[in-house]
Order: sequence, then structure tokens, then C-alpha cells
Amino acid sequence: MLTKAQEKLIKSLHTKKGRQKAGLCLVEGKKNIELAGDLIEYKFTKEDSSEFDKLVTTETPQEIAGVAKIPEFTLEDIKKHDTVVVLDNIQDPGNVGTISRLCLGFDASLLLINSVDPTSPKVIRSSAGAVFQVPWMKTTEKTLQNFKRKTYRLEKRTGAKALTSKSKLNQKCIIIAGNEGQGIKLDVKGDSIFINHNKKLESLNVASALSIILHHKFNI
Repeated sequence: MLTKAQEKLIKSLHTKKGRQKAGLCLVEGKKNIELAGDLIEYKFTKEDSSEFDKLVTTETPQEIAGVAKIPEFTLEDIKKHDTVVVLDNIQDPGNVGTISRLCLGFDASLLLINSVDPTSPKVIRSSAGAVFQVPWMKTTEKTLQNFKRKTYRLEKRTGAKALTSKSKLNQKCIIIAGNEGQGIKLDVKGDSIFINHNKKLESLNVASALSIILHHKFNI
């Protein structure tokens, strides 16, 4: 059974402030718990608390949840990957979760600048546990300025080149993606590239665009 103190702690993990204070996050679902591995501090089910439905964040909760330590990665962990994805002001948890899965699938690491907290329950769920496997860090623009890699900016602007089957991208590179409404705000130089699509569509979802470029790079 959970103690009242544990229930209070778990409820606090619904907020960014609570997660930062405790260094812990809420993990919902058996599969995500498995992927969190040794980071799991303890698990709980409906049998452990009459408050179970209030402790989890989904309207149709899964049968099990857990409390895990927030994974800690270093810049060296990030640099071990040839491809580094940078998210600039991406606020949608579903997008960040999906992009985390893409990074896992296409062997990339992840840097987040002014973006949604990747330890929020919704990001963890939409990432299918990838946030526990993909090296990621919350950082600032200054970090990128010290990165010695070819940089690509995913944006459509004057001089930008469309990604085609013949496009060659550097083996070691940074790919920056910005907010769909505001674009990339980072003052970091790089080659602008974009994904061509039917003009009836105003723009691709940021996760969809990144899936195309990451798949392309992974297979060239």
C-alpha cells in the first residue's frame, strides 16, 4: 500500500515544479515502466491506493504506474550520436514524445531549448518510453554555438534547398527544428532545408518533417 506521503509526492509529479524538486517523474503503463528499467523507484496499482485514478494523468488509466528517477545525460552522451536533433520552442508534448521515438528509431540524440519538459507524463506516454533510452538534455543556444558540426535548419526561406533522394547530409550533423507557428528563433547559422509537399497543405507537422529527414539521413 502507498503511504499518504507517497500519494502526495506522486500528485506533485503532475507538475514541472514538483518533478524538478523531487528529481522524479511519473511513468504510466507496463511497457513504459519496463523501458525505464533501473530508474524505477517503485510501482503501484489500484490495489495499492484508493486514490489511484487521481494519482495518474490519463482519463482511462492503465493498470499500473510507477515513480522513476529522471534520467541524467551529459553533453558527451549527446555527442556520441552522429545526428543531434535540436528542438527550438516546441511546446506540444505529443510532438516532443513522438520526436523522442524518432530519435530512438534513427539513432539520434536530442537537445531541447525553450521546449516542453520531456519528463511530463504526456511526453513520456507519447514517447512510448523513449525518453528513458534516448540521450537528451535541456540546454541553451550557447551550447550550440560551441558545437563543431555541420548544422541544418529545417525551414522554408529564401535560399533554402528542398530535401530530395539525392540530397547528401554530413555524417555528423545538427538538425534544428522550430515551432510550427514561429519557426526557428535560434541565432545559429546553418544550411536551410525543407520538405517539399502538396501546396494544398500549409505546412507539415514538425514531427512529420523530422521523420522524413531522419529517415533520409539514416538510409544514405
